[in-house]
Parts: sequence; structure tokens; C-alpha cells
Amino acid sequence: MTDKALPDQIADKLRRDILKGVLAPGQQIKERDHATDLDVSRTPMREAIRILAKEGLVLLRPSRSPIVADPSYEEISDAIEVLTALELRCGALACKHATDDDIARIQAMQDHMDDCQGKIDRIDFFELDMQFHMAIAEATQNAVLAETHSAFVRRMWRARYLSAIRKDSSARVKRQHHDIMQAFSERDVYRMCASIGIHLDALLENVKDKYASETEDLQ
Repeated sequence: MTDKALPDQIADKLRRDILKGVLAPGQQIKERDHATDLDVSRTPMREAIRILAKEGLVLLRPSRSPIVADPSYEEISDAIEVLTALELRCGALACKHATDDDIARIQAMQDHMDDCQGKIDRIDFFELDMQFHMAIAEATQNAVLAETHSAFVRRMWRARYLSAIRKDSSARVKRQHHDIMQAFSERDVYRMCASIGIHLDALLENVKDKYASETEDLQ
């Protein structure tokens, strides 16, 4: 049994449905119907939807059902630009301020990802990936920066997931994570930022390919 509050549990379920495409971009999320399906009241369902709205996964509409967000390529690329700036800053500060225990803990997270690769559900593995990045942000010892980074990671949740599954990128991600961890363990700010930059450049390229292919399908 999870220790999370009920709205957070519901938000987790809806978030996964959005990632898997069970709830498609532009689709309405009807509070009453979803609350009935999950056997919960409308109050925690409404709170869960607000959580997802803050993450940018859901759009709230006055007097109408909320819908799953369907951002344009320009909106996604702008968000990736901000996320890149945040992660580069997090990487630099983490190299300077992380404790040895922080580095050991994050290395253990990476080792766990290596062990799980190809053995667990894609979404479960993807969530481990995101936890890895957020743990580096937390290691900056700057709570405001970590909170801001976490918000943008969640804002980019669907785009990053679609990027991760669009191509068989597991070997690339593993290599890039190892590069990040090696630089982090040596507290090499320059290499850390270079490795993070390469990692996020691949994200932008995958997102660009995704939108390009969708445009071709419509023609």
C-alpha cells in the first residue's frame, strides 16, 4: 500500500494513462466518470487533476471538463530550452555542493537502472530515469532550484517519455548517464555540463522527429 495521499495516487494513475496514450492529447477528462471508474469521490479526483494541471499535462477550462494538454512543437522546444538551462545549472552546483553520500546515492540509482533495463515496464524505467535527474537537482542543496527543476521535469513528462520510446534509445541513455555520473563523481563541472547538454540535445532531436513524422502522417 502506498503512503501517498489519495489525490497523488490518482494523479499517478492519470499521468501514466496520459503517457501511454490511454488519455490522448485533447481528450476530455470527465471528473464524474473517472471518479466512478476509480471508485473515489470527485473531491480527490478534482485535486488530482489540479496536480496534473500544474505539471502542464492537463488544461483547466472554466465551466467545462479539463482536457489533456496538446502542446505545439514550439511550446515544447521553448520548455526544453528552459529545462536545459536548469539542468546545466543543477549539474554545475551539484558538482560543487553535493555530499559524498549524495553522489553514492545517485550512483546507486544509476546502478539500479542498469540492473532493471529491459526487465521492467517502460514507464517504470522512465520514472527511474526522471528520478535520477531530480536527485541531481536535489544534490545542489538549493531547495528553490530543485523545486523549479522538478516542476519543469514534470511539465516535460510526456515529451520526454515519447522521446524515450520513439527510438530504441536505451543504449544511448545508459551511455550518457554513465558519462554524467563519471563527471559528477569527479566533481568535474565542465564535463558534467557537457554531458548534460549532449543528453538534452538528443531529447530535442527526438521531439523534433516526432512532430515532423506526425506532420507527414497528416499530409
